[in-house]
Amino acid sequence: MRPHKSWWLDVVLVAAFVAITVALMRGHLLRLDERVADWSLSHQPAVPYWTARVLNYLGQGGQILMPLSLLLSGWLAWRTRSVRAVLPFVAAFVLTYVTIGPLKIWADRAAPRFDGPDRVIMHNPYAEGAYAMSYPSGHLGNSLVWYAVLAMLAAALLRRPLQRWETWALRVAPVAIVFCTTVYTGFHWLTDSVAGLLLGVVLARLIERIPFDRLPLPALNGWEKPAGFTRSSDRSASPA
Repeated sequence: MRPHKSWWLDVVLVAAFVAITVALMRGHLLRLDERVADWSLSHQPAVPYWTARVLNYLGQGGQILMPLSLLLSGWLAWRTRSVRAVLPFVAAFVLTYVTIGPLKIWADRAAPRFDGPDRVIMHNPYAEGAYAMSYPSGHLGNSLVWYAVLAMLAAALLRRPLQRWETWALRVAPVAIVFCTTVYTGFHWLTDSVAGLLLGVVLARLIERIPFDRLPLPALNGWEKPAGFTRSSDRSASPA
């Protein structure tokens, strides 16, 4: 996870996210979403469907990724005797909470399986609650953020940079699987997942920019010492 020196890619990704959002609000890309969703929902034999349902849990932030990140954070804190070990977890939790959740509420978009009127539009007046939280895809946004945190924790625990195959296995493969399964199962529209992907990459890169080992902290009886993130951040590679 090398530190990102340039912000140009982040600006491009944010601009792309805004462009997709505006396009959807103006009625563009809706037909594409419908065609992809209708095909997916009409081609779901039991074995492929339930396989996709199980694999989709790779993107469950609250049920899998957050607990796993918290477990590894605790392990790293115990090993290093440093409170800094939990800072990436805190940063990821705060960033996803103040971005993805509010955007879902604001967009008010139903999921493909919604059987009410105007199911594909943004700001759907007929959908509410859990049935109006489709845009952007939290599966994708959360996946990119939490797998980035897991990669940071893994590198710190291993006390070495992750190898390229390890980075791809931990950060790229699960996200690709989650993208495909969220669309195939009808949990999200295609553009929901694309938007979640764009937003997630920006948030993951933002977390990787934070110098967790150098943030100013008060004296904590030695628990303020580095947790090993600087070494892994400065020397390893990242596909994001």
